[in-house]
Amino acid sequence: MRGFALVLVILGACTNERAFPEGFVFGTAVAGFQVDMGCPTIAAEICEDRGSDWYQYITSTVAIARGQTHLSGSPPSSGPGFYELYAQDLDRAKSLGSTGFRFSIEWSRVFPNSTIGVEGHAALKAIASADALRYYHDILSALRARGISPLVTLHHYTLPTWMHDGVGCTVSLDRCSPRGWLEPTIVPEIAKYAGFIAQELGAEVDHWATLNEPLAVVIPGYLMPSAARTNPPAQLLRYEEAKVAVFAMIQAHARMVDAVRTADTIDADGDGKATFIGVVYPVAPVLPKDPESALDRRGAENISYIYNDVFLNAVISGVLDDDMDGKGESRADLVGRSDYLGLNYYFKIVVKGEASSFLPDFSPLLTFDPLALEQGAVFPEGMRTMLQKIKASWPDVPVYITENGWDEAHGYGQERFLAEHLQYILRAIHEDGVDVRGYYWWSLIDNYEWNQGPALKFGLWAVDPNDTTKARTERPVAGAYRKIITDRAVSDELSLKFPIP
Repeated sequence: MRGFALVLVILGACTNERAFPEGFVFGTAVAGFQVDMGCPTIAAEICEDRGSDWYQYITSTVAIARGQTHLSGSPPSSGPGFYELYAQDLDRAKSLGSTGFRFSIEWSRVFPNSTIGVEGHAALKAIASADALRYYHDILSALRARGISPLVTLHHYTLPTWMHDGVGCTVSLDRCSPRGWLEPTIVPEIAKYAGFIAQELGAEVDHWATLNEPLAVVIPGYLMPSAARTNPPAQLLRYEEAKVAVFAMIQAHARMVDAVRTADTIDADGDGKATFIGVVYPVAPVLPKDPESALDRRGAENISYIYNDVFLNAVISGVLDDDMDGKGESRADLVGRSDYLGLNYYFKIVVKGEASSFLPDFSPLLTFDPLALEQGAVFPEGMRTMLQKIKASWPDVPVYITENGWDEAHGYGQERFLAEHLQYILRAIHEDGVDVRGYYWWSLIDNYEWNQGPALKFGLWAVDPNDTTKARTERPVAGAYRKIITDRAVSDELSLKFPIP
């Protein structure tokens, strides 16, 4: 009997290591610009947010004609039409058993006209779009009715055209106006917008994110636009402007946090806190191309610091490295501005090192060969590596996996991607003690994937962009995710089908 009991104990321990903690949030994620467009019956001018730089960018014949913008030319009508079909899509989210839903508020949809010089909630509400506010209240009401908690992202890449001329700045960054993240007014204005939304929606929302993936604006916007990813103004090697944008976004995060904490005083979910706010950031393990090469190892260490540490050190620890040379200083106006870290994880980066910086005026640490840079390869074990790093660097900050997913057409397999990454997350929780509190699959439905349009298929539900009804078709990965949520564990069957070392 003792031997049998020991077997049961061992089996129980193994089972527990495949189980998620009590209260762990399972969710899905979308972003407003990517899903709202393409309504099957609602008029396009209502469905589409025509006041954003990204809408301006993808519909401009001038921008499309400029090769360096890498635009697919896909029309807004190829979007999935969430603006009209959100209730059905939230039913799909509920059918998974999910308890969380991440979506974004579109600044330009709420404020199609400038807020510069307009102060106070009443004055701002007088110029805000009543239709936009009603839409966001309706989404929150629909989530509440389905028992799903919202995670609201306040800024997911897009800017109002009154803050950024996305086409003009693509043509000439030196002569355009307004210049987006280069504008001195952007930090106070985005903070003003964040405070307005927090007061308007605070009775329904406690969990906020300020910015989504700041470097996914800066790198493809001011340094290295590519077919894989571009962002207006799609400029090449504008290192001075890139640094201005990076530090504007750091300041924006801090001031948005201050504004939300001041404006949202209502505890919507009854946990004793009116706000729980952080930033959503993409992390990636950076590996040397040749592990035996000291140059490659040093290059990988340097790039990892620039990519993974500089921004997060500032917004979590309040340490600002404005020269990006590895020597930061503590800033009282940045300290304490992150309650959690939203972690987006997709791939690894492989670096071939060089002896000198590729862009010394941007950072002396950019010691890599840009032509040899490799990124995009699936690397599930990197999820655990990055979670370990976060615990080591910022041990008091809990983590939510705010995006993780894969394009159905890219061959690796969505079910395999899901199962392997979740198993590594479980190891980080159970073996490394990382405080991971939730996981959001990207994305609930196929969407308009920025410059690539509807070409990439990340959805748990497929959407045919050429189908005018925008009907959804459940993919097999949705069934796998549903079972994980139901079991609150990665099953023996799934872990045996997709084992990790």
